This record gives sequence, structure tokens and C-alpha cells, in this order.
Amino acid sequence: MSSDETISIALAPDTLRTARASESGEYASVDARLDEAVHTPQRQRHEDTERLDDIRARIRQSLDDPRPDLSSKEVQEELDRLFAAAEHEAGHA
Repeated sequence: MSSDETISIALAPDTLRTARASESGEYASVDARLDEAVHTPQRQRHEDTERLDDIRARIRQSLDDPRPDLSSKEVQEELDRLFAAAEHEAGHA
């Protein structure tokens, strides 16, 4: 038994043209196109939430790190080393 439900909605002309992109063969049906239009933002929000959670975890890990803070000079030296290594890698690519 299908869980699909038929509804009627009003769409602006440009939205309707986009929904009918399935007629060009890009999508199997208008239903498939609309399904993608609904689910893509949901997936994006989920991915964004996961990324933010990862960033928050990395920030928390950094804040909880018991090692002493680096001086500005130490930070600059490390950045210089990283940039030099990246430039070296780019030159050999």
C-alpha cells in the first residue's frame, strides 16, 4: 500500500517551470523533482548541523587542552612552517 497522498498546490509560473524540468528527462517525474526540492534543504540542514557539532567539539577540545597557550611568536612560526610546506607541496604537484 502506497503512503503517497495527492494534494493540490498553487505554484508561481517560474516555480512550475522548474518543477516541470522532469519533462526534459532530467528527472523521472514531476514528483521526483518536487521530492528532491523538499528533501535537499532538509539534508543540507542536517549536514550543516553535523558540521557545526564537529566544529563545536574541536573548539571544546581546544579549550580543554591542558597544554600551555602558545605565544604569538610561536603561532607565527608554526603558520610560517605550514605555509612553507604547502607552497613546497604545490610546487611539486
